Amino acid sequence: MSSPLFEPLSLPSGAVLPNRLVKAAMEENMAGEGQLPEESLWHLYRRWSQGGAGVLITGNVMVHAEALTGPGGVVLDAHSPLEPFRRWAEAAKSGGAKVWMQINHPGRQVMADMPGVAWGPSAIRVDIGKHSHRLAHPVEMTAEQIAATVGRFAETARRAEQAGFDGVEIHAAHGYLVSQFLSPLANRRTDAWGGSLENRARLLLDIVRAVRAAVGATFAVAVKLNSADFQRGGFEASDARAVIEMLAPLGVDTVELSGGSYESPAMAGRAADERTVAREAYFLELAKELARNSPLPLMLTGGIVRRPVAEEVLAEGVALVGMGTALAVDPDLPKKWKTRVDARIELQPITLKDKSMASALGMARVRYQLRRLGRGRAPSPSVSPVLAYAREELSRRCSLRRYRKWLLARQHASTTP
Repeated sequence: MSSPLFEPLSLPSGAVLPNRLVKAAMEENMAGEGQLPEESLWHLYRRWSQGGAGVLITGNVMVHAEALTGPGGVVLDAHSPLEPFRRWAEAAKSGGAKVWMQINHPGRQVMADMPGVAWGPSAIRVDIGKHSHRLAHPVEMTAEQIAATVGRFAETARRAEQAGFDGVEIHAAHGYLVSQFLSPLANRRTDAWGGSLENRARLLLDIVRAVRAAVGATFAVAVKLNSADFQRGGFEASDARAVIEMLAPLGVDTVELSGGSYESPAMAGRAADERTVAREAYFLELAKELARNSPLPLMLTGGIVRRPVAEEVLAEGVALVGMGTALAVDPDLPKKWKTRVDARIELQPITLKDKSMASALGMARVRYQLRRLGRGRAPSPSVSPVLAYAREELSRRCSLRRYRKWLLARQHASTTP
């Protein structure tokens, strides 16, 4: 039952991955007091480490305490204690997997009720139709704020390495801050960070340079990049190809290809312009084109649940296969694939016409599984997405109160002599 999925991969930095299967990032929203990882996250990653994936990529770890994708987000900055992160890394590596920390800044993709800041390359609010009022109005970033953000990414990467992580993944996809700078729809600047693709990519390239300078030579540095935004006039596959070329000489180990944003949730199989309709390996057609001449190893994520599909991804020249929802429902799926070609997971599709709401329900259903795994319980894939969403909203309210209190105390401490 040999399969190329279980062959090791040497990265440009010299790091060696045990196999080609990656637990892709899924935002857990499971931070404890102080926006820190705690027992439930440690248990979740210990469970995944036993399941056979070669690399575990964490969900969003935020580089800026005042800019979170949600109130349950984990923050690692210059003031965060490292011990909770050390325990997280130890748990994730306990079964032999490597662990990479996904590091991120939400930019304008911040809910309106969140304290802190909502920044963007331009002062353009996210447009998700009738739900747009739930998103904050962003302000256009200054040059000083851009420089500070580059420094925050580097500091978080440096501290991740200190805590025992094997690498970081810079999130430049799904409509978050770096992706916003890349998109001509979100970035209307006329200065050095806007206009041409070279200018729009400047933030990403500066972050990569700063991160690589802050960490050791064999510490993995990955980038998550949209293969396309799936919005007319947005970031396209030709742009992705050019950005990969720009990243190649900067010490990047792999580029993970995904797609979409809040406005066009293609990462959930629901693109605004309907160009991704596959039920599995959503972005494979674009990835095949990019892999032909890519100077870097590529990773593909998006709805993969079957071993033959994962093997097809490798056969098309992609080096790594990322899986998210599949491993939330069955954390042992990679291990099962070693002996069972037919092992897979199934979830009932969410068929709402409202793409934004359908995506939110789908993500809530996934996070429901993560919380169960974090409590040592088995997944419950048959849970009603509406019930999972309702429970998550209640949890979010509690997390929001706690985050507001923590952020206020932190801001007060920073201004007290």
